[in-house]
Amino acid sequence: MSTQRGNTQRCRPQKHKNKTAFKNNLHDTSHRTKLINTIQVSNVCVRCKEIIEWKIKYKKYKPLTQPKKCVKCDQRKVKQAYHVMCVDCGMKLGVCTKCCESKEIITTKPNDQEQLKLDNEMKNLLQSLPERKRRTFLRYMSKQNGEEGTQEKSKEEQKEDLKSKLEELKISNNDELNSDSDFDDFDLSD
Repeated sequence: MSTQRGNTQRCRPQKHKNKTAFKNNLHDTSHRTKLINTIQVSNVCVRCKEIIEWKIKYKKYKPLTQPKKCVKCDQRKVKQAYHVMCVDCGMKLGVCTKCCESKEIITTKPNDQEQLKLDNEMKNLLQSLPERKRRTFLRYMSKQNGEEGTQEKSKEEQKEDLKSKLEELKISNNDELNSDSDFDDFDLSD
């Protein structure tokens, strides 16, 4: 008997075995189940990622209906279930957004919809710049891509670098627009 005191070894195989693997969408083909199955777990450590993927696989995952409060910034920015910290705070502190421990963080590339959204934002930002600034930024981007082979920068660092350069160009553009008003001091009526 396996519950016998001191008997730590079981001599027989388990009594009930599943003949087929569990499928979480076998009888439930609802929109919610399809949505849950397409979730990509990111900004968490390896262990937390495995835990959340297990919940998704065995139909235990309960998505959030409203954003939760972040434990660091106290704003309602946590949109993923089982996470306790928003992505911004997690990236800033370099910790897992689920267990809040500083381990190796797994990030996934954005899916097609997110990538389209980011591309559209970048195009809008580029179109808001004048031609000269736009060409400067495009030269800077091509220079960064050329240095990619020689220098090992992560994608996040490259994105932050490009964003900072774009903001720098935008600020200098606004300064130039404001400097045009310096000629208002000269009046033709003198």
